[in-house]
Amino acid sequence: MSGKPQKNNFNFNPKEMVIGAQMLFVAFGALVLVPLLTGLNANVALFTAGAGTLLFQIVTRRKVPVFLASSFAFIAPIIYGVQQWGIPGTMCGLAAAGLLYVIISFAIRIFGSDILHHVLPPIVTGPVIMVIGLVLAPVAVHMASGRTGDGAAWLVPQPTAYIIAGVALVVTVLVSLLGKGMFRLIPILCGIVAGYLAAVILDVTGISTSLQATFDPGTLQNWTGPTLVSMQKVIEAPWLAIPDFTMPVWNLEAVLFIVPVAIAPAIEHFGDVLAIGGITGKDYVEDPGIDKTMLGDGLATSLAAFCGGPPNTTYSEVSGAVALTKAFNPIIMTWAAVAAILLAFVGKLGGLLNTIPVPVMGGIMVLLFGAIAVIGINTLVKAGTDLMQPRNLVIVAVILVFGIGGMSFDLTVVKLSGIGLAGIVGVLLNLILPQTRE
Repeated sequence: MSGKPQKNNFNFNPKEMVIGAQMLFVAFGALVLVPLLTGLNANVALFTAGAGTLLFQIVTRRKVPVFLASSFAFIAPIIYGVQQWGIPGTMCGLAAAGLLYVIISFAIRIFGSDILHHVLPPIVTGPVIMVIGLVLAPVAVHMASGRTGDGAAWLVPQPTAYIIAGVALVVTVLVSLLGKGMFRLIPILCGIVAGYLAAVILDVTGISTSLQATFDPGTLQNWTGPTLVSMQKVIEAPWLAIPDFTMPVWNLEAVLFIVPVAIAPAIEHFGDVLAIGGITGKDYVEDPGIDKTMLGDGLATSLAAFCGGPPNTTYSEVSGAVALTKAFNPIIMTWAAVAAILLAFVGKLGGLLNTIPVPVMGGIMVLLFGAIAVIGINTLVKAGTDLMQPRNLVIVAVILVFGIGGMSFDLTVVKLSGIGLAGIVGVLLNLILPQTRE
């Protein structure tokens, strides 16, 4: 591959600053979606996305034009972890996931990039990705219906929730299919805005009140819920505020539960680096090296965990924006990172994000989590995997049933379950089972 060399010297170029802010706008919807779904702080996620991107640039000597932000792959384990161990315990598991990337980067440096495909082939990563999406399906349905993620309580009457979730879902789908230019890169952000506006219209017109009068959530008779969109949190929030950082607390169970989930994003990272290389015409696998990019991703993820933010991953939306704008200079991502860090200290922004009604998130999640499962299926299809071969059938079957069924092993010292257990068992089966004879 060939490409014109880019000057990476840091300078105050107004045009590059504007393009950098535009890159953050492209990533914004997906970036804040993860903390809003998992209960983490959106301002902290903005800070860790910016800080993680800057750390990645230091490790890779500012050679790769990528932006790092909240990873969708960790949504399920974060939701479960926050419920089981709280945010500090969950952050311990996420910090360990970053450490796994660091270990993988050193393994690549020693044994070459083929070690990834040997230990984590598509027959393992494909079904693990499918499990991540399918395990979350009930959460999406609950939230789109107006309930809490676990379905325990009603937050919005079901008829109202279906309208809001439907608008968010339909707009997201239409923008992703029919959007032109920059709009096609921000379907999630468009869906969130559309769903939010739908909720406001239902409030203003009084339609939501009429629907509430006809809704009986079962045990709650004559229930009159709160206003769909309340600006009270925005009014109470200060303009400038330090993000609510949270330090990890040691939790071995969280580590063993979350770390196996990192195997799928590790493979995805390799693909993302190849993709951005194809866009810019450079071979980033060779320079700065896939080991350096993996190391940068791992350190950025651990840094995020030590601040209370979600793990980092390279954003394909931003890579698409790079292809569209031909803005290949990595310094542009530096400005995007700086913009994210500055926004993290705007308290009003966090207050506004917290006013987004639950059904808006539910509508987006219906598409998002289904898409994650489809990516897992596509991983197997692209690899040409014959699932009827006994070895492949065993690995995929066990991963799917263990992960989706919620299999758990209580080893006294630690409890393994769900996605984490499925990932560990998948890796072990791949290494232990003999290869099928031709």
